[in-house]
Amino acid sequence: MAEFTPLLLTLPSFTPSLAVEVLPHGLTIHRFIIQADGRTHDIVVGPEAPEDHTTQKYTNTIIGRYANRVPTGTHKLQRNGYEGVLVAQANESARVSLHGGPIGFDSLPWTLLSADMPPTLFSKAELGHFSGEENNSHAVFRLVSPDRDQGYPGELTVEVLIALLAPSESQVAEAGKELNLGSLVYVYRAKVNKDVTPVNLTQHWGFNLDASMKERPGSDVKNHYLTLKADRIVHRDSDSLHSGNYISVASAPEHNHSGKKIGDKYPEPGYDDFYVFESRPIDVPKRVPISTFSDDFDLVKGIITPSNVHSPVALLSSEISGLSLAFDTNQSGVMFYTNIGAAPERDARKKIHGGSGLKGDGLAPGTAAFLEFHDVLSAFLEPSNKDGEDGLLTQDELYNNYVRCDVRFKAPAK
Repeated sequence: MAEFTPLLLTLPSFTPSLAVEVLPHGLTIHRFIIQADGRTHDIVVGPEAPEDHTTQKYTNTIIGRYANRVPTGTHKLQRNGYEGVLVAQANESARVSLHGGPIGFDSLPWTLLSADMPPTLFSKAELGHFSGEENNSHAVFRLVSPDRDQGYPGELTVEVLIALLAPSESQVAEAGKELNLGSLVYVYRAKVNKDVTPVNLTQHWGFNLDASMKERPGSDVKNHYLTLKADRIVHRDSDSLHSGNYISVASAPEHNHSGKKIGDKYPEPGYDDFYVFESRPIDVPKRVPISTFSDDFDLVKGIITPSNVHSPVALLSSEISGLSLAFDTNQSGVMFYTNIGAAPERDARKKIHGGSGLKGDGLAPGTAAFLEFHDVLSAFLEPSNKDGEDGLLTQDELYNNYVRCDVRFKAPAK
């Protein structure tokens, strides 16, 4: 399919509560549609025309091979006896390689897989969770990144499952006055053909839960409430590279997101910070021995089955629209970014968000909450992470990263 032709995924219904449009270009969530209380919401910001994602970069796209910032230059890699070399290429500045380098996964066309070209990194058991559905609620895409792509070693095969899940009856009943509308799940898989390589994938998606309300065109997200189950943020240097140190959120009230409004104690010019989650049980591993992969292998079941044990690691909500998003993931933290790099004079805004759809009519800074779930910035450069949470993948491992977004609605007060 053409890389800018949206693939529509929906829940099975005449009026589905959830739907997403996915572009093969950069594996982009072009629209995230919610039907609630007679209203239609598109909760992700971005341009009207799919082709405008080429200039409005990092807007709801995948990021890879390595999310966030890595120092430029040569880095020796070592994990579990395997060795390799990364030559990180500059793009943001002379010192910084951002989001995988000059031509990251966000800029490339992804291949939609099918029965004629089936996934190889998802098992028959895992795909069987969706095979009985007579609807377009899921898809799997693939990208093969060649050896030395943007300086990264090894040929990396990446497959991504995107699925919409209907709420179970028990979910709705437990919610009481709050209605569960369903979930959007991303599962990222990767395998390298030799030695070792850095891998740190994420979705660079930006949310505004009020943007589609005609009463609030162009509204910012400062009235959104945010909870992050994090105890520290990464300390960054003048080029936003990880300094190797951390700052406790207890000592920085503006970063203690315990249900406060985003606009409370809002730092200037806004948020662009990586939050490390508190220590918690991780039920779904980030990587597994490739030797355990078989037809019966199944990590997807633990992702699509709602947990009654663990609370979400992140919660974004609005009293104005009544919408809320609860996130679960096996990643170590989240990058929270309030679109401070937005340029209204350069960007375009969707018509459903009060825009014309034309460039020069974009949203202003502060009008989106980007929540990018991934591992710590350049984790492989921290000696304490050796052979552990180092952001590296060896040839005998399967990378397994997921994020689940549960969508909820509570009728706002009149």
